[in-house]
Amino acid sequence: MEKAYFAGGCFWCITPTFRCMEGVLDVVSGYSGGDEVNPTYEDVKSQRTGHREAICVQYDPALVSYESLLQIYLDSVDPFDEGGQFIDRGFSYTLAVYYNTAEEKETVLRLLGKLEAQAGKKPFVAVEAYKNFYTAEEYHQNYDLKNPEEFQRELVQSGRVKEEE
Repeated sequence: MEKAYFAGGCFWCITPTFRCMEGVLDVVSGYSGGDEVNPTYEDVKSQRTGHREAICVQYDPALVSYESLLQIYLDSVDPFDEGGQFIDRGFSYTLAVYYNTAEEKETVLRLLGKLEAQAGKKPFVAVEAYKNFYTAEEYHQNYDLKNPEEFQRELVQSGRVKEEE
């Protein structure tokens, strides 16, 4: 099994995208990139730790490639928003890919280059070496399954999903 780490704004909002993919075994919400050990949601959200809300995707590379996961990630976020994602603003909601190997880094840079060439503008996705991942509090795990109505409201209020008429 392998692990991929993506910061895509609100971790609640990107978790379901990966959980239903063939080859994905688990998706965990957490915090990555900062220096504080075991940060809390309140600390990260208040922009005090240097962490971003992130997910850890545990997957079977025989069934799904890192590049496929990365493409799904890029299709699930607004890579041209440098201040956060949708209504979630601040560093802790900015985009990042935390790579584990030189090959992963190369893949990220290649796909971001391709995206930039297609769009004609630079994506704001940090590409950083993996250094840590701290699992978020239990109430954040699988939030969409535990709180489906609240989750749907969050998607609409955030602008990620248009309200059905």
